[in-house]
Amino acid sequence: MPPEDHSAPPAVTLRPVPTLVEAARHASPTTLAVERMLPVLPALAGLVPDGLRRGSSLGVSGPVARSLVMALMAGATSAGSWAAVVGDPDLGLVAAGEVGVALERLALVSPPEPSAWGDVVGTLVGSLDLVVVAPHHRVGAETVRRLMARVRERGSVLIRIGDGPWPDRFDLTLTVVDGSWEGHGSGHGRLRLRRAEVVATGRRAAARERRVVMMLPSPDGSPTAPELLGGG
Repeated sequence: MPPEDHSAPPAVTLRPVPTLVEAARHASPTTLAVERMLPVLPALAGLVPDGLRRGSSLGVSGPVARSLVMALMAGATSAGSWAAVVGDPDLGLVAAGEVGVALERLALVSPPEPSAWGDVVGTLVGSLDLVVVAPHHRVGAETVRRLMARVRERGSVLIRIGDGPWPDRFDLTLTVVDGSWEGHGSGHGRLRLRRAEVVATGRRAAARERRVVMMLPSPDGSPTAPELLGGG
């Protein structure tokens, strides 16, 4: 995925990002109870009204998918959950902090070799609450089946970011279908916010399509409460 521009000045103080070993050591097994939901920011309630269901998978794609994923991580990490991002070196820590991601509970993992990808992600799924993957290769169906079995067993949430092929249907799919920056004076001056339209579809309780418009980000870097367009 191409890097996303964030023209607003930094508004957060960066803390050292924990290593994978530190994340696994500090993650609490009690947070992996399947009956619980991972919370989301109020701005995302129109997309995921009850939060992120443990044991589920999400696919996030579109022009500002990375910003939406950071917003999804913000609610969970600020409530005490640990998250990892695998294979997305363009993730901006300043932007993540402005959205509300607790950087001290976020592990960044370099892209593994394709032969080791499934084992690396499986280890993370077994230890952390939320795992975001941006694979740089075609992931096999058997690998995904094993991962999803572990996701359901451990009560984690797996988020795939990007537009490439994936050999399974996601429990929830969030697609950014439009995103435009806005500033002062009909395009003159600093770009302050980005209006994004997001479509949510899924399985079971999430089968009904929902469309929302939200500011991603707003002038302070955080997402604003969306405007419901339809469904819900």
